[in-house]
Amino acid sequence: MPRLLRITSQPVEQFGRGKLASRLILWPFPSIDWAMQSPVSRRNFLKKSLQAGAAVSGLGLLGNRAKAIEPFKRSGSPRFQLSLAAYSFRDFFKSKDADGKLDLFQFIDFCAQHGCEGAELTSYYFPKDAGPDYFTQIRRHAFLRGVNVSGTAVGNNFALPKGDKLAAQIRDVKRWIDNAALFGAPHIRVFAGPVPKDISETDARKNCIEALEECCEHAGGHGIFLGLENHGGIVAQADGLLEIVRAVKSPWLGVNLDTGNFHTKDPYGDLARCAPYAVNVQFKVAVRESGQAKQDADFPRLFEMLREANYQGYVVLEYEAKEDPWTAVPALLKEMKQLILARS
Repeated sequence: MPRLLRITSQPVEQFGRGKLASRLILWPFPSIDWAMQSPVSRRNFLKKSLQAGAAVSGLGLLGNRAKAIEPFKRSGSPRFQLSLAAYSFRDFFKSKDADGKLDLFQFIDFCAQHGCEGAELTSYYFPKDAGPDYFTQIRRHAFLRGVNVSGTAVGNNFALPKGDKLAAQIRDVKRWIDNAALFGAPHIRVFAGPVPKDISETDARKNCIEALEECCEHAGGHGIFLGLENHGGIVAQADGLLEIVRAVKSPWLGVNLDTGNFHTKDPYGDLARCAPYAVNVQFKVAVRESGQAKQDADFPRLFEMLREANYQGYVVLEYEAKEDPWTAVPALLKEMKQLILARS
């Protein structure tokens, strides 16, 4: 009988009700399970690892330029790591009341206390004068709390005419790539941009693709992915998003899949089409079909969609509803955690 290597959280009933979060805090990577459902011999494991390595080397990762990307081919089974976006507490980061104001260190503490493997540190909530010392302190604090920085997010616009304004947007994204490397974020959410008024949408798409390629070249040098979000504008439709993603010649670009941002006739279908390109997934609590009112998001359906795409990575709660996040977020994280563990 071959020996198995099995690393898994499986924090089930033996740990007692209410102790799941503390168990997860101790393990930054609780979803790793190499043994899966059947024995894996050393020979088969090494064979699969070599095959995966060959697939990666075929991308030419030593050079950041590559062919236009295809859906990610991940070996093994789906794996999800729970994270929380700082944007969920946006009002408290911006609060002028000292007693109610939240900072990123406290946010990381909240993530640790509620069993999150990751924390998405939105760029908007870093101090304006933050520098290397602040970024490395954030990284240190997250490590000591057993929380990974799952990513960050910037608010750029690449759908601009060529010129100084577009160049400034590119410089700012590159600046945040450098910052992300310091505080340990492996992924940055980026936007394409709104439908422009001063140039054609065709030109806007072309400029966006070129800007993404330039930024991906810089990001790849730091080992950081850029995730293009389905965020309205020139990527409001799945076809428009995939057109841009497929055109960018870089292995360091993917989709930041926001489950609440396709307001089309078939939001779930469009999400499923984009899921194979996902490098990060942000869960919203509502979905809205074209011409319809918002409806509660079907979390089990979303997780099943990601399993079918063999997604492996962070699932990030980005809470935007009206209810107080201090009350709503813990319950939603618990629901997501249960859905992750249901098929582990």
